[in-house]
Amino acid sequence: MNEPAKRAMKNTPYDALSVGMEAEQTRVLKAEDLYVFANSSGNMNPMNLPRVDGDGDGKPEAIAPAMWMASLISAVLGCDLPGPGTTYHSQTLRFVNQAHAGDTLRIKVRLTAKGEGRLVSFDTLVETEDGRPIVEGEAQVVAPERPLDFTALDVPGLTVRSHKHFDRLLELAAPLDPIPTAVVAPEEPDALAGALLAAEHTLITPILIGDPEKIVAAGEAAGMSLAGYQIIDVPDHKAAAERAVALVHEGQAAALMKGHLHTDVFLGAIVKRETGLRTSRRLSHVFVMDVPGLEHLLMVTDAAINISPDLQAKADIIQNAIYLAHSIGIDEPKVGVLSAVEKVNPAIPSTLDAAILSKMADRGQITGGLVDGPLAMDNAINLGAAMTKGIKSLVAGRAEILMAPNMEAGNMLAKELTYLAHAQSAGIVMGARCPVILTSRADDDKSRLASCAVAALHAARSTVE
Repeated sequence: MNEPAKRAMKNTPYDALSVGMEAEQTRVLKAEDLYVFANSSGNMNPMNLPRVDGDGDGKPEAIAPAMWMASLISAVLGCDLPGPGTTYHSQTLRFVNQAHAGDTLRIKVRLTAKGEGRLVSFDTLVETEDGRPIVEGEAQVVAPERPLDFTALDVPGLTVRSHKHFDRLLELAAPLDPIPTAVVAPEEPDALAGALLAAEHTLITPILIGDPEKIVAAGEAAGMSLAGYQIIDVPDHKAAAERAVALVHEGQAAALMKGHLHTDVFLGAIVKRETGLRTSRRLSHVFVMDVPGLEHLLMVTDAAINISPDLQAKADIIQNAIYLAHSIGIDEPKVGVLSAVEKVNPAIPSTLDAAILSKMADRGQITGGLVDGPLAMDNAINLGAAMTKGIKSLVAGRAEILMAPNMEAGNMLAKELTYLAHAQSAGIVMGARCPVILTSRADDDKSRLASCAVAALHAARSTVE
């Protein structure tokens, strides 16, 4: 979340100004600034957008737009010297170099002349931290007539809907060999497109299992060629799921992916005692979520499989999420066990479970992460809220994994983050012998790719271990 600076400003009226007065600000050019400017101005020049190759030279430019640079000068004149009450008369600009995302910029103004009608002239300069000039020029402004104090308290903040954490996951997975993945019943365009898109990004090698006529028709509807892809003819969904599981046992597949079939049919083949993919741990679902404005990935579990898990099931759910966190680069994940309150209350059973789970982690019954609870949602993810409640914990305010008390709470939490906070989510089932990819028809391309990237990263780590 990008909150505006709550700064107090005090101007210098025209009569108090003198030639030679100076002011300056320092500003770091962030990628988010380029997106905000593109949206507010309508200037979508690819030269100014992060991660876009605007001139075809094979690398992104992320050049600061000229008028964004000019706005930095306006900020110094309007906030510092002369300050609040100042209005622009004219500005000349000479662009002598370029600034890029990540640069630290110094913006300087120096008063050179005073004229009639409170007209004041300034030399203006924007330069990099090492003194390389970017923009030179002169400004004329109408200085304020009387003293004025102002505090910017009512300016709304902005959240940029970027998903940089998923971009990082895709970068981590890019060097890996694609994992052979049994895709069950990809018989609708959306179900098939996700698998083929992941194949194009070399994340998976899909083995398509289902009704060949429907799969081919789905490919035609999606405008995607099936040339070179293996299709196994098993029209019945239950039998297709069982065939996919058999491929894992035979060593031909290293992951499963749900297509257009009921989740209970898909998972039913996986949990079969004799022929399924069970391990010593209970199966559980993990949403890996990229929430705009949050500086780390957020995992929510369990939101899809375990309806009302008991204490041992919750321990498995947490352990599964910790193992997945390790696979995506979080060495010691912080797990917040959620309830409605942050204090143990015998009238709220989830607080008792949370306290026990925390102690189980302390005693080594849950390993690989830090576990604390009960925590309410606010003090699990917001450090200020945790401090206000007097909670002293390495997890409170910093949680990377949110353990919901039941499936209903987890599902609502994940969907609230998706539809209200504009998060993107990857869906993985853990606790089986291989990663299981669960995507939704509502998922966009980035979410589908992220799900496959998470599966690839987890499969790679499991192979190493």
